[in-house]
Amino acid sequence: MKISGSRVVIECLVEQGVDTVFGYPGGAILNVYDELYKNSDRIRHILTAHEQGASHAADGYARSTGKVGVVFATSGPGATNLVTGIATAYMDSSPIVAITCNVPTTLLGKDSFQEIDITGVTMPITKHNYIVRNVEELADVIREAFIIAKSGRPGPVLIDIPKEVTANEVEFEPLKNPDEIEKRIQERNIHLKRSLNPPSPSDEEIKKAADIINNAKRPVIYAGGGIIIGNASEELLALAQTSDIPVSESMMARSAFPSSNSLNLGMVGMHGTKASNMAVTESDLVLALGSRFSDRVISNPKHFAENSQVFHIDIDAAEINKNIPVSGKLIGNVKDILKRLLPLIKKADHSEWKNRIAEWKKDYPKIYDDNPADSINPKFLCECIHKIAGDDTFITTEVGEHQLWTAQHYPFEKPRTFITSGGLGTMGFGTGAAMGIQFANPKARVVHIAGDGSFRMNCNELATISHYNLPLVIVVVNNGTLGNVRLWQKAFYGERYSATTLDFGPDWVKLAAAYGIDGYKANNAAEFEKVFAEAFKSGKPAVIDAKVDIDVPVLPMVPGGRAIYDQIMDL
Repeated sequence: MKISGSRVVIECLVEQGVDTVFGYPGGAILNVYDELYKNSDRIRHILTAHEQGASHAADGYARSTGKVGVVFATSGPGATNLVTGIATAYMDSSPIVAITCNVPTTLLGKDSFQEIDITGVTMPITKHNYIVRNVEELADVIREAFIIAKSGRPGPVLIDIPKEVTANEVEFEPLKNPDEIEKRIQERNIHLKRSLNPPSPSDEEIKKAADIINNAKRPVIYAGGGIIIGNASEELLALAQTSDIPVSESMMARSAFPSSNSLNLGMVGMHGTKASNMAVTESDLVLALGSRFSDRVISNPKHFAENSQVFHIDIDAAEINKNIPVSGKLIGNVKDILKRLLPLIKKADHSEWKNRIAEWKKDYPKIYDDNPADSINPKFLCECIHKIAGDDTFITTEVGEHQLWTAQHYPFEKPRTFITSGGLGTMGFGTGAAMGIQFANPKARVVHIAGDGSFRMNCNELATISHYNLPLVIVVVNNGTLGNVRLWQKAFYGERYSATTLDFGPDWVKLAAAYGIDGYKANNAAEFEKVFAEAFKSGKPAVIDAKVDIDVPVLPMVPGGRAIYDQIMDL
């Protein structure tokens, strides 16, 4: 069957099981959008207010399902508007495929209207990218892109297609043998071969690892985002309970281990709990699972678990010994490795170690104890949302104090229910991500906890939320400041609050109304509980302006460069 390049795009997406694409049209990608129009019964297109919102929506779709998210954009500024979203997905290992179209090949390199070398721009922030100059290559490139995006350590892949390639015709053959595509990738690129086929440790290596775990007296698990990406939460729980090992989580691992489990120590690192940070410090074994030892976790690397042996299990060999030297390692799929380890793990009782940890749990910042009369305690806000929304609700955030409060205080029970930008720290991520999650999970509920600073960056997507009548509840944590930056200015810059006070609009309730969305305002705990329950129950889009005092800090806090046990507990 002879079809156009733009039809090839559609057919290949359908082959890959794609049912939803996020994007924004433009001149260079018009042929693809025309074909999308003709095939609207096969693929649903979600028109966002901005390409960046579309990229975050594709990312949220991917993180909530484990499937590949797809985003379309045109050339030039359309393509560059995806860059932040692609980088966000790259830093957090989220599988998305971005399809951009460019000017015709005859105009490439001539500073043509809306021309940009988007493959050059995105090379450092994609797992792989392509420019397809020949329509005969297009089908296999798209098929390869999906394999690469979701295999090994997932990540974003970009495909750039010059306009005439979308118009040219080619003989199209439906994919008959998916293994053939993977084989061709491996033959062409040894780096991708390793990525697609991570090694599998030997039985002897597995046994040695089990012996190390069984012999530890003060072990702690440091769980990273790889647990969620690798769908290994069940195995993590089994390991922790069998061997009686407390679990510390990175921000990206929040929701990987039930908060209600007594072995859960909470988040570790710069804004980690005292129990988590001290357990890592005083342990004799740190078992790192699917983690990358981010600087926000380890702080001063010389003093991170300095008296402990660190054993690292990860799918990406490049992460081993990158930030922290390890005494042992297993490279491979974390779920598969844990499954092989579990039969060798002995039932243990670390009561003495847990009793010591229990004393650290008692040392808690006092600022979260009481609700003031004229504002809302952020810990209460998180717990109130959970009480009303329940364990199955997806929670998204932007980046800042509200994100850290959510990571610290929200009692997550199920994996993939907390979705945030960890590695890149992208203000503006959460609203688009929440949309993508809702489209991917139409029967689920999504609550987006946003800072007033971050929400300014993407509130244009209220147009999308309103148009598609998405039942998102957006809680704007309104403390009138860029809170996380202000915290540093207060602690380390002599309270010189340069460019961080947001004592100007908008009125969030009026803004919501302008988009036909219900708006609510809450100035204290009682008001918040009332309006959130009403908004959540309504099943309609809603924005809640929740007042939080400007000077409530995120505590504990480890100042930059200090050891994670050197925490500030009060300011």
